[in-house]
Amino acid sequence: MARPEPCLKTNESLPSITTEVEKEKEAKQKTKTDRELARCWPEIHGEDDWAGLLDPMDPLLKSELIRYGEMAQACYDAFDFNPYSKYCGSCRFNRHEFFDRLDMANTGYDMIRYLYATSNINLPNFFKKSRWPKVWSKNANWIGYIAVSNDEMSKKLGRRDITIAWRGTVTRLEWVADLMDFLRPISSDKIPSPDPTVRVESGFLDLYTDKDESCKYCKYSVRDQILTTVNKLIEKHPNDELSITITGHSLGAALALLSAYDILETGTNVRNDTRAVPICVFSFAGPRVGNLRFKERLDLLGLKVLRVFNVHDIVPKSPGLIFNENVHPMFLKMAEKLPWSYSHVGVELALDHKNSPFLKHDADLASAHNMEAHLHLLDGHHGRGERFVLANGRDYALVNKDCDLLK
Repeated sequence: MARPEPCLKTNESLPSITTEVEKEKEAKQKTKTDRELARCWPEIHGEDDWAGLLDPMDPLLKSELIRYGEMAQACYDAFDFNPYSKYCGSCRFNRHEFFDRLDMANTGYDMIRYLYATSNINLPNFFKKSRWPKVWSKNANWIGYIAVSNDEMSKKLGRRDITIAWRGTVTRLEWVADLMDFLRPISSDKIPSPDPTVRVESGFLDLYTDKDESCKYCKYSVRDQILTTVNKLIEKHPNDELSITITGHSLGAALALLSAYDILETGTNVRNDTRAVPICVFSFAGPRVGNLRFKERLDLLGLKVLRVFNVHDIVPKSPGLIFNENVHPMFLKMAEKLPWSYSHVGVELALDHKNSPFLKHDADLASAHNMEAHLHLLDGHHGRGERFVLANGRDYALVNKDCDLLK
């Protein structure tokens, strides 16, 4: 295991002006770190599309990205992967002890609802089935949660924050094969859209809208669960400053975009006095979800999306390997009606695991996609060309929770 590189000290033989520049740089960095989140949260939440915050990396934005990323990682940490467990596919902890059992008692959020999804399409690898004859549910899978900041945390945040956290697939990369389907109109599953040319990946849409009325956990689709809960929470806090933050990794990032679109398009985030609650998506290692019209519609609706990814990860490069946002706009427009023409959404923050002195450069595909690896890279990232230095005290050994990526 590699040790952290020692901090470089200023050479006393260098001209005094160099020392002054370093001191000025440190002072500016400290000023940024000392900003109060309660006062500048709209900026961190994407009010100005994170202009000037990504390069160099703003310390406050970095800490908030890690915080929300850990809330998505918690979905993996709490998921019952054990195929010999009667409760395989569920959360290992009950709702009231969730954060305590994950050593996240200081998160400052109250758990409101667990989210359960099902799918009527054939996904042999997506849902891990228990090998017990009597299981908790044959069709439902626990896929995330909705939590709300408590009074103390809301004071620090400057608003009461409704967070929706999604997990990705338990088998990490198998969904690429399972869900590599075709685009279809988002309005085909009763999600309103004034533009019939807005299309999204079929498998993602099915997972978001499917339900099984014979199962008490997925009697209502995960879409219904989210819209109902968010609406009740907004009504419950009529006098509070509110925000909706949606975070997810991998497939969870795709579902985060779909749920954000749905909340905006249905006006679920609009209060009785017509004020709209701002929505932001922090996406980690997410795939492309819809076509160019889907992206344009989200831009028009005002959704703020910050897309964090590892440049060596194949998941953010799919689907749409040929026709995507990187081709000439004229060709993308010509290919708009094809069922395989996709476009990414939002502002990108590109990371590179080869910049970390702690990680293997020849990582396998699953390791490059790993959520903990993304959090580690965020911790050490300070901007393009800047030296990789861990800043938030996260233990880099967390990277090896479920992969072999450490040197």
